[in-house]
Amino acid sequence: MPNSVPTLVVFRNRTFRMLWIATLASNFGGLVQSVGAAWMMTTLTSSQSMVALVQSSVTLPIMIFSLTAGVFADNYDRRKIMLWAQGFMCVVSIMLAFLAYEGLLTPWLLLSFTFLIGCGTALHTPSWQASVGDIVSREELPAAVSVNSMGFNMMRSVGPAAGGAIVALAGAAAAFAVNAFSYIAIIAALFSWQPQRPPRKLPREPFGSAFAAGLRYVALSPNLIRIILRGCIFGVSAVAVLALLPLVVRDHLAGNAFTYGVLLGCFGFGAVGGALANSRLRERFHNEVITQLGFAGFIITFLVLALSSSALFSGISLLLAGFCWVISLSLFNVTMQLSTPRWVVGRVLALYQTGTFGGMAAGSWIWGAISENAGLNVALFIACGALFVGILVGFVAPLPDSHELNLDPLNRFTEPPLQLDITPRSGPIMIMVDYEIDQADVPRFLELMSQRRRVRVRDGAQQWSLLRDLENPDLWTESYHVPTWVEYIRHNERRTHADAGVFDQIRALHKGPLPLRVHRMIERQTVSPRDDIPRRQGGSGEG
Repeated sequence: MPNSVPTLVVFRNRTFRMLWIATLASNFGGLVQSVGAAWMMTTLTSSQSMVALVQSSVTLPIMIFSLTAGVFADNYDRRKIMLWAQGFMCVVSIMLAFLAYEGLLTPWLLLSFTFLIGCGTALHTPSWQASVGDIVSREELPAAVSVNSMGFNMMRSVGPAAGGAIVALAGAAAAFAVNAFSYIAIIAALFSWQPQRPPRKLPREPFGSAFAAGLRYVALSPNLIRIILRGCIFGVSAVAVLALLPLVVRDHLAGNAFTYGVLLGCFGFGAVGGALANSRLRERFHNEVITQLGFAGFIITFLVLALSSSALFSGISLLLAGFCWVISLSLFNVTMQLSTPRWVVGRVLALYQTGTFGGMAAGSWIWGAISENAGLNVALFIACGALFVGILVGFVAPLPDSHELNLDPLNRFTEPPLQLDITPRSGPIMIMVDYEIDQADVPRFLELMSQRRRVRVRDGAQQWSLLRDLENPDLWTESYHVPTWVEYIRHNERRTHADAGVFDQIRALHKGPLPLRVHRMIERQTVSPRDDIPRRQGGSGEG
């Protein structure tokens, strides 16, 4: 297991500390608002599915818009994106507080406003999570993610209880107003933060190709697919604790808004413990073992909530659920970041959020519908079954331990001098690489080229193929296309140290007296007199 940095050491980083403290205030307001919205829905309607949809309305936008937000996070100023998102949520919260104060809210109007707040969260979160890897070192990243979870759940331990008290004493409108004021701290902190941005060598990717690149990268990364799958299963099943807790309080415990807030506080206290224990757990256990412990903890919690009418036992079980919530979600998040290069990290994290929070949105609706039609206990028992399925999946497709991957840019590529006067948007470009391989080395060569193909296509190559010369069987040619010259440069700059091993092994099998020959060709059916004008000086370089 890796040697982890102590969890609290990241507070030595001034920028991280400032943003973390500001985020506490924002999280507090968001949790107060969520209590107000959930409890207000119980007063506006007797429908159990409508109560559960409050949770869905917050998480559904994350599923819908996260990848778009991830494209923005990888291509634009993340700080400005976060400022826009926080400002938008502040305005929406002010309007929500006003309508609640005037008594104008209906169930669907309340869901609409919580949906808009979820849209702001969807825009903010990929930029924030990707920024954490820029603020702290790779070694400190697991600690930083755990501390972020701890901060949120510290507020979860006091925010819901405070929210319940505010709703009980002053009504839901006051809870919404508290949330509106809570955005001030994070907006001020983002204004004062001036990150160092490296100069951009290439133009921004067009939105469509950037969107497709994120999908392609994940689709060709088996480890990432495993993490997203488990995150989705966890989201669908574990979210039942948040979606059904208002009903548990009302129907099993005969409690009120304050009882609901206190039980959410127990969940938050358990989550703080999970954040503090995360580094030790990662040192001692494989990722898959920690994940299975998280699923098992929720099974125990749901059984207690279904069978007990004691607020004390329910609170103790929610301590366990909070602990398992954090160790599971922070593990998924860290593993995604450590398995992803920086050029695509925003989009990959967004896809992870789409799977996990999409699962939460679907789960909230599913458990509410089952509870309304078959009963609360039936919904809790079925959630236990879904969690058990999540454990079984781990035996077939265990989570990776990917802490050894070096995903820093390889930086071996040098743009070759060209003899044709082309523009960055000229294309299509066809690349051919010649290899001379001994017959005895062919099986190993084909095995390595299969891995090479996955890396090429993952990083943007199209129409990849491997050709063998019929007259000289030792001569092999790797061929692929890219749309434009700038996309060819971008494709090569995406290569990481983790990718270099395969190419180095392929190059070692090349037996020719000369280095590998790379042909870079532009496809042409006709040529305008103004295009492709040969330069008088220059030569062809190797890439």
